Amino acid sequence: MNYEGAEVLEIGGGNTRVDPSVAAALPKGCRVLFTEGHGLSFWANTGRIDVELVNGTLQSFFLKVISKELGKNMVHGEFESMKAIYTLLPDFAPKPIAWGTYETVKDTHFFLCEFRDMSDEMPDPHKFTSRLAALHQNSKSPNGKFGFHIPTYSGNLPQINEWEASWETYFTKSMRWALKLELDAKGPDPAFDELIPILFDKIIPRLLRPLESDGRVVKPSLVHGDLWYANSGIDVNTSESLIFDACCFYSHNECKANKPSVTIESMKLTDTRSIKTNLASGSQSATDLVPNIWQHTTPMFKYPHPKRITKVA
Repeated sequence: MNYEGAEVLEIGGGNTRVDPSVAAALPKGCRVLFTEGHGLSFWANTGRIDVELVNGTLQSFFLKVISKELGKNMVHGEFESMKAIYTLLPDFAPKPIAWGTYETVKDTHFFLCEFRDMSDEMPDPHKFTSRLAALHQNSKSPNGKFGFHIPTYSGNLPQINEWEASWETYFTKSMRWALKLELDAKGPDPAFDELIPILFDKIIPRLLRPLESDGRVVKPSLVHGDLWYANSGIDVNTSESLIFDACCFYSHNECKANKPSVTIESMKLTDTRSIKTNLASGSQSATDLVPNIWQHTTPMFKYPHPKRITKVA
């Protein structure tokens, strides 16, 4: 865990004190009534803050607290990611409020958003994929390229988000970074020495280059970046699906948006092609561009990020 404690500002245990930086982001004049631990994180301390507004109404917020420079970069990336999603689909994500650094505890950082009470039920697959499709279709890369304006983190591992005009180039850079982290964490592997050249010299060009050849183009679409069942839920009040804990970037719309090994199995969906049709409906996809290539490219799109390969303690 990248959290070293916050002394008298710990969440829960009857504490109602919050750091001045957090207080400044809360509604002006509100009074903190209650804090409690809420949710689980491998990297941070998370909790709920209940406040009373000046007009007497109650409001709740979700707070994530994390330490060190890595933690600062993680909450900044999460804030920018959630802001991008919320701007496009405000009913599909909790509203991000602020991110920043504690005034009273050294090298401690936070992410603050509205609190949405969620159930553990799995979302309706058709509604959920329709919302994902809307996110992909309605998003527009600010410069028409693949990437994101700041680094984002899947867990505690950074994504390579430098802007690239070509999807093949962006994906290749991401894959090289993933393999570098794998080798750094676990040491040399003779199998990698044999397979890596084949991957980059033959497999990736053969599968991805046709998507951007002969006048074809791939639209950079905003994707969540780490979408699995633990980063989604059902709003108790609206019964609508929500997504959170994002590490966004602009990519091929099928990249990391529908992982058959996670999303489909956990949602007990058996028709993979139906899910892919829902996700791609109304937008370009490998299915439309090159017949029968989607079943080869999509499994590969699950692995552009190092979190899929290894975890760094």
